[in-house]
Amino acid sequence: MMTLQFLLQLFERRGALAYDGEPVTQLQHAWQCARLARQAGASEALQLAAWLHDVGHLMTDLEGSPTERGIDDAHEDLAARVLLPLFGPAVAEPVRLHVQAKRYLVRQKPGYAESLSADSVRSLALQGGPMTEAECAQFAALSAAREAQRLRVWDDLAKDGELPWPASEQVLAELELLMARCRLEAASERG
Repeated sequence: MMTLQFLLQLFERRGALAYDGEPVTQLQHAWQCARLARQAGASEALQLAAWLHDVGHLMTDLEGSPTERGIDDAHEDLAARVLLPLFGPAVAEPVRLHVQAKRYLVRQKPGYAESLSADSVRSLALQGGPMTEAECAQFAALSAAREAQRLRVWDDLAKDGELPWPASEQVLAELELLMARCRLEAASERG
């Protein structure tokens, strides 16, 4: 069983890894994504999903960018499996669907594909490419589809190497507090 402490330690140990092809680390990317969610008025659960959407990358222990070697690390599925028992579907489902949201947005939003980073373009091909119309209809019908799309947009924007940010200890304390609140909320919803 995964714990909140394990997630924090994962960021402490591996958060300084470069977010390949981007001018930020994994921790900076996660923090920026959560910051964008907070600024957009997202629920705390969606803010936490923004924080943790790429935690699966940190769990795989694959070095560099797996896409350069033709590997889809399925980080979204790995992360969602870990997050569901801890925080419930309000956090886990947007994380699980954020890759599908990219495939959806590429098909549905003109110009979106051109905004993707090189690594996102490589991973898109490995993840199935743009959705078909039928896949788009299935995706849009999912209860967390809208949240996943919002998360995906923040994910794409959270790669600003010039954005000042606080010390890692302060960032991790912010994450710890948000995880604790979301864990309590998930527990109360389970009854």
